[in-house]
Order: sequence, then structure tokens, then C-alpha cells
Amino acid sequence: KKLKKLLKISNRLCHNMTTCFFRPMGKSTVFKTLPGQKIARLELGGVLNTPQEKIFIAAGSEIRGFTKRGKQFLSFETNLTESIKAMHISGSDLFLSASYIYNHYCDCKDQHYYLSGDKINDVICLPVERLLREVPVLACQDRVLRVLQGSDVMYEIEVPGPPTVLALHNGNGGDSGEDLLFGTSDGKLGLIQITTTKPIHKWEIRNEKKRGGILCVDSFDIVGDGVKDLLVGRDDGMVEVYSFDNANEPVLRFDHTLSESVTSIQGGCVGKDGYDEIVVSTYSGWVTGLTTQPVHKESGPGEELKINQEMQNKISSLRTELEQLQYKVLQEREKYQQSSQSSEAKSAVPSFSVNDKFTLNKDDASYSLILEVQTAIDNVLIQSDVPIDLLDVDKNSAVVSFSSCDSESNDNFLLATYRCQANTTRLELKIRSIEGQYGTLQAYVTPRIQPKTCQVRQYHIKPLSLHQRTHFIDHDRPMNTLTLTGQFSFSELHSWVVFCMPEVPEKPPAGECVTFYFQNTFLDTQLESTYRKGEGVFKSDNISTISILKDVLSKEATKRKINLNISYEINEVSVKHTLKLIHPKLEYQLLLAKKVQLIDALKELQVHEGNTNFLIPEYRCILEEADHLQEEYKKQPAHLERLYGMITDLFIDKFKFKGTNVKTKVPLLLEILDSYDQNVLIAFFDAA
Repeated sequence: KKLKKLLKISNRLCHNMTTCFFRPMGKSTVFKTLPGQKIARLELGGVLNTPQEKIFIAAGSEIRGFTKRGKQFLSFETNLTESIKAMHISGSDLFLSASYIYNHYCDCKDQHYYLSGDKINDVICLPVERLLREVPVLACQDRVLRVLQGSDVMYEIEVPGPPTVLALHNGNGGDSGEDLLFGTSDGKLGLIQITTTKPIHKWEIRNEKKRGGILCVDSFDIVGDGVKDLLVGRDDGMVEVYSFDNANEPVLRFDHTLSESVTSIQGGCVGKDGYDEIVVSTYSGWVTGLTTQPVHKESGPGEELKINQEMQNKISSLRTELEQLQYKVLQEREKYQQSSQSSEAKSAVPSFSVNDKFTLNKDDASYSLILEVQTAIDNVLIQSDVPIDLLDVDKNSAVVSFSSCDSESNDNFLLATYRCQANTTRLELKIRSIEGQYGTLQAYVTPRIQPKTCQVRQYHIKPLSLHQRTHFIDHDRPMNTLTLTGQFSFSELHSWVVFCMPEVPEKPPAGECVTFYFQNTFLDTQLESTYRKGEGVFKSDNISTISILKDVLSKEATKRKINLNISYEINEVSVKHTLKLIHPKLEYQLLLAKKVQLIDALKELQVHEGNTNFLIPEYRCILEEADHLQEEYKKQPAHLERLYGMITDLFIDKFKFKGTNVKTKVPLLLEILDSYDQNVLIAFFDAA
């Protein structure tokens, strides 16, 4: 059982190209395979209702199986055109998924096949031994769980974020055998019962603390109350333990932060008999245990805590092991220096992998750029050819410096260098873009290795970069319509939509017509995109969104020498509607800026008078919340200017569709915004 638990530690991602298995109570290797392709997934399997002791790995398009003693008993070439990304084993059934393809094999014979419209992040099957039927479930990037029956979709389940991981509740599907856990890339966690006719949503945990995305989950009774707890690993290194109350609702009981993303998590008894542990693996290959064994022991009342003899022996053993490792490192370093200085030395660029993620956060309409390397990061250079803002990140300990840019001559709007502290392997940045201004953001990652080498990662800032896919929109809103017709194919128009908007699959969806819904994460406006061969219709309650689409799509069609017929219908009511959506945000930012401006003056009065009793309650409240107000204002640089810019764009775009240039009236508009009144602003839009 201990071996089983340890084997499952690597079930998410093995970054090296060999498979190693260790005895849980010692350091000796049980067996080790020869180097080969990168291992994408590791799962345990076996005959149903027996201990799952056979080891299955997925590498490229091949599945290999090993016994627990290392004998290979299976080598199955699936001949998939894509590399395998996810795998689930159930008896003699093998469920595989690549980026877009799902395959089901039984005894290595092809049974079912499904082509997904968006990327598949994970696959699982409800317990066949309990339900007596096969119910595969796909976690797809378009915020949907697809429940399959054979090669067909039985039904789809909308979830609050792109699902990254699936797991059976309590390891067996719960009381009904139909309970399925899901975790999302934006940090949400939920439980759904997959019935034969429809899904039943049982609970959902929102990511209120703004923690990282969920990469792995497990069920294990770590608290020791007889009820299995929920173990969660996140991509920001957070490990969480949730227990369940009397109403079967999850309650956070424990959390712990590691310095790297958690790639796998498992509960079990590994290090010492009688004490359960949470064992996790991290991105760079560390395996870490969190134990229930008491670290300190009280000797008696009033005395200091003393470490028992067993713990002292452990520390002594670890120190000896660390010294040996340090000595080996010094030896290898000296050997490398000698070989590099010899006359026969050959220069070789060291290779390293970068785990990166560039995602839009709905809560604050900003992008998170996460860069993770398997060795320490020396520095990261950020370069952008479009205007963007870098926001403060609390977890970021790197020192940032900005270089001056000449945007007119070399298209550089941002040059920033992050110098990382020693042993930093993960860097998180927050970026806010401006819709309508699109281009490329580049990150030059330099690790602390010799000789110095660097990798470049590119991220596209799209024209409608603050829009996010959603499952539904409000059709009762006043909508503006943009219609395109011409001699273009379905795939050509789809490529333009991919260029304009995030979260759209690169491959054209199946069928002759497709509809996507989007929501602006900053303003809460919406966009409906419906297109087919020769025609595209875009509807939005924000005129500026329609204006951006019109300009960008016209430019893309001109590049390909395609004639477009463009028509549009503008709804005047939509302008007032958009201004009302902006109003609470603008009012809040103006009030926040006013309060921050008053803080220094109020503090001087407080020092001069010795107390704040003479101040009105409103000013006393500002002083009490001064730190919080300044911190919030600091986290949102140029927020007010962004809102001013959006209102200005809305004003210009409204009259641009009428063929009128109103740029000369912009200074007057800014004066009205400085002394903001909603009714006065709406009247100005109507009268201009």
C-alpha cells in the first residue's frame, strides 16, 4: 500500500525522461527505465476490485506498462497524430486524450473516438465496477465538462472556469459512484453528480483569496475523523486540506505554501508507521512530505519545547546527506571548469524548460504571466511593442527596473528587468492591456546556469484582450451589430476571430456555423460572435467593441486581398447603457483618488493637533483606513486614466459611425470628467 501511494505521486507530470521508483522507507531505487520520450502521465491500474499495482505511463503516442518490480508487460503504440496529454485506466479499458482527440481502447483495441471543439485538459471515467456502465468525462478548455456515451456527447456541463483536473470524490465516486470533483485554472473547485440524465451541482469553492490554479486533487483522511478530506495542490505552490462539515460542505482546515507549483498530491503513510502524510511533487522534481507526526514534544508544564531524540537523529542524517550532496556538486563543478578550459573543449548551450502561463483574470481584468524554471532564475526581461501597465504582485520578491523606450523609432513601449533573488524558480507578473492596441509581449528568461543562456517566450496581446469566453449573455441589452460578407471561407474568418479574441480554439469547430459569447472583464459589456462561410455577424452593447472589430477585421482582410462588404447598425441607447456600466467604477475611482490626496494633509493636522477628535467622521475614517486606501490605489495605477480613455473612445466611436470627427471636443469632455456628474456627461454625449 505504501508503494502504491508513492507511485501515484508522479501521476501528473514527469519532467525528466526516465521513470524511477523508490522504496518509501529508504532511498534505494526499486527500478529505473531507460531514457526515452518525455513522460506526460503516470497512472496505476489492474484488474477491477483488486489492488491497483500495475504501472502505466504515457510518452508521446505510446503506452507502456510495468509490474511493481519493473518488468515491462505492455508496449502499445496508439498511432495518435498528437501526443497523449491525459490518461485514465479502468481494468482492461484505457481512456486517452491528446490536445483535441479522445480515444477509448479495450484490451488495446479501438472502441470509441471523439473530436473535441476545444483543447482537452483531462479525462476520467466513473467507476465501472459500481455503475456497471462506462461514463467517460472530458475536461475541456472552453469551460465545459463533456459527458460521453460511446463516441457521442451525452450532455455538457458548464463550469465557472477552464477545468484542468478531474478526480472521483473520495476516490470512488462518493456514495452514488457518480460524484466528480473538478478544479479550474483560475483556482475554483467544485463537486458535480453525473447522473444518467442531467448533472447535479453539489457545491463550489470560489477562489476568494486569489490563489493559483488547481493542478491536482486527492481524497484522504488526513485529519483522522473517519471522513476523507480533500487535498488540493495549486500552481502557486499552495497545498490545501478541506474537511467536510455536517452538511457535507467543504471547510478549509489547513494550508501550506511551497516555492514551486504542485504537480501531484497524495495522502498516505510513507515516512513513519502510525503517522499519515501528505506527499507532493513539485515542478522542478522535489518530493515533499507534510506529516501529522508531532515535531515538538512538551517535557512538562512551564518548560520549553524540546526536540526528541528521534527528531535529532533525523536532522543529523539530513545534514550529513546535505553535506555529501554539496561535496558532489563542488566536485562536478570543478570537473566542468577543468574540461571547459582544456584545448579540446566544445561549447554547448545548456537546455532548460520553462513552464509558462498567460491567463486573463476576471476579477481585476488583468493578465497573469507565470514563469517557472527547473533551476534558479537570474533575471527576466519584459519587452512589449504595445502600451501595457505592470501591476504590483504581493508574492513577487524580484527587484524591477525600467529602461527608457523610444516607441516611435523601434516600437518599444515597455522594457523592464526583473532581477530575482537566489533560489527563485517561479516568477509571477500582472499586466493590464488596453483594448484596441494589440501586438506582442516578450519575456526573456535567463536562469542561473553556466554558460549563460536565455529563452524567449512570446504572448499575443489581442485587439479585444480584456474579453473572456462565457456560456450565455443578456439578449435584452441594446446591441450594436456589425455584419461582414464576402468571398472568404469559414476557416479564414475563424482565424480572424482567433486573432481578435482570447480563449478561442485555434482549430475551426465542426459544423458550418459557430457562435461564441464573450464578456468584457473590465466593463462587463458583452459580445456575440456568429459566423459561417461568407458571412460574419458581431453584436455588442459597446460601440467601441464594434469599432475595434471593424478596423481589425478590415485590416486582416486587406492583408489577404479579400474584399469585404461591411454594414453596421448602431443603437443609440447602447451608449447611455455603457456609460451607466462605467458609472460605479468611475465614481469609486474618483472617490478613492480624492481620499488618497487627502491623507498627507490629514496626517499633518493629526500631528499638529495631537489627536483626531476635531475632524468630522468622514476624515477620521480616511485616516483609519489610510494604509488600505494607499495600498489599493497603488495596486491600480492608471485605473482612472483607463476609464477616462474608455469614455473618450466611446465618445469618438459614437460619432465616427455617423461620419463626424469630434476629436476637437475631447478637451471639453475631459473637463466634464474632472468634475464628474453622470447626468451632465450623458447630456454632453447627447448634445455633441
